[in-house]
Amino acid sequence: GTVEALLDDLDTLTAILTAHVVPMVVMSADIPAGDTLVDTLNGDASLTVSNSGSGVTVSLSNTANVVAVDVLASNGVIHVIDAVLLP
Repeated sequence: GTVEALLDDLDTLTAILTAHVVPMVVMSADIPAGDTLVDTLNGDASLTVSNSGSGVTVSLSNTANVVAVDVLASNGVIHVIDAVLLP
């Protein structure tokens, strides 16, 4: 029922989707050690990117692990995470 509810609430769906996108290309080798705050296309949400050296996580109100990096796309690069981040 969650997907159907989001399709009926395009403002919420847009907020969730744009919280997953940053307006720049960031390759995994460019992610510094420690915590970095990154603005998203959402405008109201900033991701905390944490690079511990043994793995990278991204956080909003919840945390996701980066499980695949540097997937090139025609409009940027994708880093696959294991959860949906909620603003």
